[in-house]
Amino acid sequence: MTTPLDQARIVELPRIQDPRGNLTFIEGGQHLPFEIRRVYYLYDVPGGESRGGHAHRELEQLIIAASGSFEVVLDDGIRRKNFFLNRSYYGLYVPQRVWRELENFSSGSVCLVLASQHYDEADYFRQYDEFQQAVRGEG
Repeated sequence: MTTPLDQARIVELPRIQDPRGNLTFIEGGQHLPFEIRRVYYLYDVPGGESRGGHAHRELEQLIIAASGSFEVVLDDGIRRKNFFLNRSYYGLYVPQRVWRELENFSSGSVCLVLASQHYDEADYFRQYDEFQQAVRGEG
């Protein structure tokens, strides 16, 4: 049986190299399995802090280390999988119904997130036990 965690994957983004500086672009529906409806970024994360700690009912995301590095821990309620992001031309596709935690941020790192939906608090699982119940079909 496959779970949403099996769909999570590193996406290599186009990279145009130039001696004056490199360029990467992302097109919704082209490089991502969704249209981009929201973009946000995390920065100035203090040492030892973590972000995330939630899952989404419907929203999908692409998480990119635009600068620096950090780890993303994904969890489908049964298994956990770690991804280390440290290149701005790689993104981590996170499907719906996958718990995510971001940790071990390097100094000066920037986490860029492209999302398939506008912000909607009702789409969040904020409690891990509630998330586990939902993925087991109990909630």
